[in-house]
Amino acid sequence: MTIVRTEQLTKLYGEASQPIYALDKVNLDVEEGEFVAIMGPSGSGKSTLLYLLGGLDTPSSGKVWIRDKDISVMNDDALSALRRESLGFVFQFFNLIPVLTAQENVAMPLILDGVPRPEALQRANASLAQVGMAERATHRPSELSGGQQQRAALARALVTKPAVVLADEPTGNLDSKSSDEVVQMLRKAVDQWHQTLILVTHDPRVAAYADRIVFLKDGTIVDENRLKGQGKADQIREQLGRVAISG
Repeated sequence: MTIVRTEQLTKLYGEASQPIYALDKVNLDVEEGEFVAIMGPSGSGKSTLLYLLGGLDTPSSGKVWIRDKDISVMNDDALSALRRESLGFVFQFFNLIPVLTAQENVAMPLILDGVPRPEALQRANASLAQVGMAERATHRPSELSGGQQQRAALARALVTKPAVVLADEPTGNLDSKSSDEVVQMLRKAVDQWHQTLILVTHDPRVAAYADRIVFLKDGTIVDENRLKGQGKADQIREQLGRVAISG
């Protein structure tokens, strides 16, 4: 079943007489339970696409559906409700609140949505346990490594059981060991917790964990690659190079 769909999705910047296309008529379908990686050269529109899918930016034209909801016509209140109920976000910089513990950071989306604090903390503990952070629940971000902070951010994204998790360069600020740990958790979220995941990355090693890679260039989809298993980073790197130099 298709859970995310775009139709002729376009984002323009600049003057109408000299438009700059960040995205140009992008059509993309993502199936429920699929792990899709989005790759492309710098400035190709990767993050713009992710932000439009998450309702964090508005398209110039075209449409975005999350399940059967056209989010491109929603007002701010409706978008805020959709993000709370249906979407989880993981960013390159962890965006944890420094004065709160990992448990409190993970519980925050639930508390803001009206869940009683004791229940929210209990659900936060369960989400932290899923990502191997149960023993660090009472630690503040400054007491956690970068990889641990990103796993806490992933737990926060998953705690509301969202329809889709959107991840923007989630390993971009991590060393290789921590990066591997985080992307393995993302793969586990898809395989064991039946999560739908759309991830932007520049790293072929990260993209190799996906079910499908979508390559962008100059705001358009120029190639796709369905993966079977892992360990295809070299092939992905070669394909990304061809995308970058072609045209």
